[in-house]
Amino acid sequence: MSIARTVPLVPFSPPEIGRDEIAEVIATIESGWLSTGPRVSRFEAAFAEFTGASHAIALNSCTAGLHLSLLAAGVGPGDEVITTPLTFCSTANVIVHCGATPVFADIDPITGNLDPAAAAAAITPRTRAIIPVHYGGRPADVLAFAALARRHGLMTIEDAAHCIEGVGAGRRIGTTADFTSFSFYATKNLTTGEGGMVTTESADAADRIRIMSLHGMSRSAWTRYQRLGPSRYDVVTPGFKYNMTDLQAAIGVHQLAAIGRHHDRRAAICQQYDEAFADLPFSTFAPLPEGDVHARHLYTILVDPIPGRDRDDVAVALGEAGIATSIHFQAVHLHRFYAERYGFCRGMFPHAERVADTVLSLPLSPALTDGQVGEVIRAVCAVFGG
Repeated sequence: MSIARTVPLVPFSPPEIGRDEIAEVIATIESGWLSTGPRVSRFEAAFAEFTGASHAIALNSCTAGLHLSLLAAGVGPGDEVITTPLTFCSTANVIVHCGATPVFADIDPITGNLDPAAAAAAITPRTRAIIPVHYGGRPADVLAFAALARRHGLMTIEDAAHCIEGVGAGRRIGTTADFTSFSFYATKNLTTGEGGMVTTESADAADRIRIMSLHGMSRSAWTRYQRLGPSRYDVVTPGFKYNMTDLQAAIGVHQLAAIGRHHDRRAAICQQYDEAFADLPFSTFAPLPEGDVHARHLYTILVDPIPGRDRDDVAVALGEAGIATSIHFQAVHLHRFYAERYGFCRGMFPHAERVADTVLSLPLSPALTDGQVGEVIRAVCAVFGG
């Protein structure tokens, strides 16, 4: 009798945590200061320097960053925000949390990113902002969206959950929009377990996001307790509990220091996949334009169905071979809440739906060994008869 595999031979995206991160966490614990404090400030400064942004605000998630960016941009009830249906649900959820209406526009089928022309066609007098998503780590057309925003007086808020190392049109992601939100979730290219960061060029917006991220308080605990004396504060707006802790930042500062080495490893794995899969019967997205840098967060294939085999069949077969996979993403407009609340249905965004129906993400992480990469290649080739 065979025994079902409970732990994959090759995990999907294991974090690469080194001795420096572990030592910094221990030092943080021993310091006696665990919540938002000096290590968060250090992480913010390093991230701002890395991206070239004027301001970086550390938060507890990319979702929090998108939410606070929308609020800082003045988005509220009666407004519309345009985004892609090929994204994680949080991109749209935060629009709803602001009291605004999410408006989807289809993707460019050769990139997987929001199509600027489709976004332009979706603009109405109520449109207040656009949220392009850098899908899988591929930079969106930042110049087209910047021009579109200028032409219509809109704010651009980039969802860069996948795109920390990305460069679009010669500029680092984080400096190409009014606001950019990054994710440091466990599977992301830079992880703090949970966490996020917002970058912006606006000092006023950065101050507002910082205040809103900690209950709307005028002074953080670290600011209040650095000096002896009264620790009074004022609440200037009804804020949220979105702050990052020093325990998270302790991991983040060393993850950021290793980001180049980790990106090189991801790129090398992707190249091995490209070469091994060149003749297999599935498609991928088009190469990047010259000057752009792919963050290499996901390695996706598009498995068009044939009799007896579709994407889900391939995922099951790879799982049985011990290879973990994932789907990025189910089309947001077809989730029950969005379909019922806003009347979205299949057929409205055919390019996004085709990707959502056929996409499969393969294991990708700097923590993968050469042997594990070889196992992925062997299993994929076996499933497709290569």
